[in-house]
Amino acid sequence: MKFSLYKQRLVPVPTLAGCLLILVCVGTPLAWWTVFGERFFSLTERVPAEALAVEGWIGIDAIRAAKVEFEQGKYGYIVTVGGLSGNPWDSRRWNYADEAAELFVRLGVPAEKVIAAPAPDFESHRTFGAAAVASRELQRRFLQPAGINVFTSGTHARRSRLVFAKAFPNSRIGVISWIPPHYRDEPWWKSSERALDLLKETVGYFFELLLNSGRTSNLAPPQATAEIMSGGRG
Repeated sequence: MKFSLYKQRLVPVPTLAGCLLILVCVGTPLAWWTVFGERFFSLTERVPAEALAVEGWIGIDAIRAAKVEFEQGKYGYIVTVGGLSGNPWDSRRWNYADEAAELFVRLGVPAEKVIAAPAPDFESHRTFGAAAVASRELQRRFLQPAGINVFTSGTHARRSRLVFAKAFPNSRIGVISWIPPHYRDEPWWKSSERALDLLKETVGYFFELLLNSGRTSNLAPPQATAEIMSGGRG
């Protein structure tokens, strides 16, 4: 038997028509995502709602816009949602839900219409964890809104609506995406921050859609749940 270090094999390669088909199948979704992706994920779709849930991390300008939405939409109350800021090793952290609630009150929203639902520091599924904490806080207050509009920022909107629908299975969920005014001045690919946000939200949305973080319904640690049920804000 002749000794050899290699063998010849027939390797199938695409024909010209096959190459064109592959190009169309790959290029068409990519082109659509490039042109329409940011608009697709920056969804605004309101529903008739008693509650306005505001993600506290969205920033001061967006909080001001959320106040206008609250007044014009004639909601019954605002629920501020969020976890801890910064990195775990940062000693100067604060809770986005608490800070947003205080800012709403300073902006003139009656304190009795503002409900803070501060979440603990989740290692993963932060949006769902924060939404689940908000759901428990409303249950603690015997509030069961038939409709909730989620106020958030930019491309996070479509994923936020999907996540809140899992945390509030008995409520209709709408969403409002606040877009910073300067976003209209140039396309997203000229901004590294916007490009990173779009990439993360694209991956995050399909991960949420296909893998379903909502199945992890006990995300809040036992001690956090106990604090919430007793009225604590830790």
